[in-house]
Amino acid sequence: MRESKRFCRAAMHRGTTWVALCVAALVLLGAAAASQAQEADEPVETLTLGYLGVERDEDREPLSVLDPVLDDEGVQGARLGISDNNATGQFLGQEFVLVEAIVARDADVREGLHELLDAGAEWIISGLPRERLEAVLADEALGERIVFNAAAPDNVLRGEACRPNLYHTTPSRRMLADALAQFLGYKRWERWALVYGKTPEDERLAAAFREAAERFGHDIVDEAQWPHDPMARRAEGGFHAIQREIPVFVQELADHDVLVVVDETDYFGEYFPYQTWRPRPVVGTQGLIATAWHRAHESWGAVQLQRRFEEHAGRWMTPRDFAAWLAVRSLGEAAVRTESAARDTLLDYLLGDDFELAGYLGLPVSYRPWNHQLRQPILITGPRMVASVSPQEAYLHPHSPLDSLGADEGESACRF
Repeated sequence: MRESKRFCRAAMHRGTTWVALCVAALVLLGAAAASQAQEADEPVETLTLGYLGVERDEDREPLSVLDPVLDDEGVQGARLGISDNNATGQFLGQEFVLVEAIVARDADVREGLHELLDAGAEWIISGLPRERLEAVLADEALGERIVFNAAAPDNVLRGEACRPNLYHTTPSRRMLADALAQFLGYKRWERWALVYGKTPEDERLAAAFREAAERFGHDIVDEAQWPHDPMARRAEGGFHAIQREIPVFVQELADHDVLVVVDETDYFGEYFPYQTWRPRPVVGTQGLIATAWHRAHESWGAVQLQRRFEEHAGRWMTPRDFAAWLAVRSLGEAAVRTESAARDTLLDYLLGDDFELAGYLGLPVSYRPWNHQLRQPILITGPRMVASVSPQEAYLHPHSPLDSLGADEGESACRF
């Protein structure tokens, strides 16, 4: 026990890779190590985190029967993060506790917040969409508690609607669009045709792709909106109807290098690969995608995290799980490094130059002080294999290459 404690204390001063190794080693020690830690006559500092989510929309089934129906997305990542935090925290007299509130879709999300606060939560992990997240942030009962946004990709939350007590561990739509645009620039696929759906989410992501194209010198040669309403997807089924309809829909688009499909709610985009009029790659929300996490990712020790999550949750880790895990691990890393559970001490460290978290993405992740967005590499991946990781080598930045993804400090509309 004493040797393990000395190893973890030394790891704190040797970088994020060593801390990740310490976490992995301590998880393997299991319950025996935990019981030994309790024997140490040291005071225990407790950090209570609350996960706030909303029930799955039962009216929205996955487009493919291969996709599982998930009722625990996000919260499983938070649970694993708590386990990882306690694996190291137990040696420093720290304990992390997770309380959970999953509200019904037609319920007031503030009731879930009050439930978490009554349970002692001092830090909130949000698995909520933008509108419900903003309702939580406006609740006076929240006070000055910090909320980690692990689900809402809306650019405005990092811009004009940013808040001092709001941190983001899920990437913005702009970050995802920039990551894919950089890869397309590397491939010299610079003429885009853009197809987008009718939902508000699709409109926002399409706007992010337009901004990314302008930022990195691409040309959107043509655009078209998918004409069908979102819930009409079942009526569009049938292989013969699909292979007739889609080529006709896209044949009038100007000649392009790549077809960028924007279907964030997964209603029609999966039909487009192999059905286009011209033999062109399909990218965007289907085909080749930009994502914070993917089950095919196995570099930089990611296999270790993937397997631990599968053992813990019985399924693959999703981007929402990963974002919640990052939020919990951020607090764990700050608490271990500072050897403190004090709110102001942890926040000062989170926003300081010394904070780095091993996110299994090649480069350590950290928070942007001007809008509290986690700067992180983005995977560029197909259904079964990672093709690349952005930022690409050719895209430089005076502070960090990761700041070439998303709104930079000079163009950010965030003013705390």
